[in-house]
Amino acid sequence: MAAGALRAARAIARLAGLAFLMTASANAASPEIVSELAPGGRLRAAINYGNPVLAQRDRAGAHEEIRRSLDRLGVDHVDLLQLHNLVDVIEWETALREGGALEAAVEARDEGLVRFIGVTGHGLTVAKMHFRSLERFPFDSVLLPYSYVQMRDERYSSDFDALAAVCVERGVAVQTIKSTTLAPWDGREQTATTWYEPLREQADIDLAVHWVLGRTGVFLNTVGDVTLLPKVLDAASRYESRPSDETMDELVARRSLIPLFS
Repeated sequence: MAAGALRAARAIARLAGLAFLMTASANAASPEIVSELAPGGRLRAAINYGNPVLAQRDRAGAHEEIRRSLDRLGVDHVDLLQLHNLVDVIEWETALREGGALEAAVEARDEGLVRFIGVTGHGLTVAKMHFRSLERFPFDSVLLPYSYVQMRDERYSSDFDALAAVCVERGVAVQTIKSTTLAPWDGREQTATTWYEPLREQADIDLAVHWVLGRTGVFLNTVGDVTLLPKVLDAASRYESRPSDETMDELVARRSLIPLFS
């Protein structure tokens, strides 16, 4: 997200009364702009730590990155530190073994630099990998895609439900993303800052958002496009009940929804 768009998102977040934001150190000036939200360290922020480069999964690299991120945010601690996209088996093992990034996260928590530790991911196997992660370490939160069209994939749906059940049992927060997915870009011109083609009409966004909110025990993360953010917030503010499967099937057919991962 460009600096101008991020500042616009900040203004929208303020108007909506949002106080919890997620940023990634790899996103150019994102931490510095986010820090403007609350000068003096009055920001509830989440550092989304991680990089697909294998070298960034080690303890030393993570130790340095955590402290650099805090410095860039202008705070002395954050609520949530997330190990990003732990889906690849080799990277997963590297990050969670002795000498891996997880050790640095635990050290940061013990020092009071972070309150909670989470894990994020994408792709068809993410729910299964998060399940494995919870067997290895008691993470406080997981983050993964959740939408009606994605949950029509029986493999994904089964893995998601199994993960969600464990999270309920252990009190692990489930953050959901990609709720307003229309289809992958698949080489077409990207006309939104999301890395998937999003739904754009308010009525369609209402259905997608209300369907996610209709599941007990999950959180809805907003969208990474400043033009769509107000629509998602508006939809969430008007939630009353979950749309029926028949209504959602009609949306899938009418808008030709395609799962982001297949």
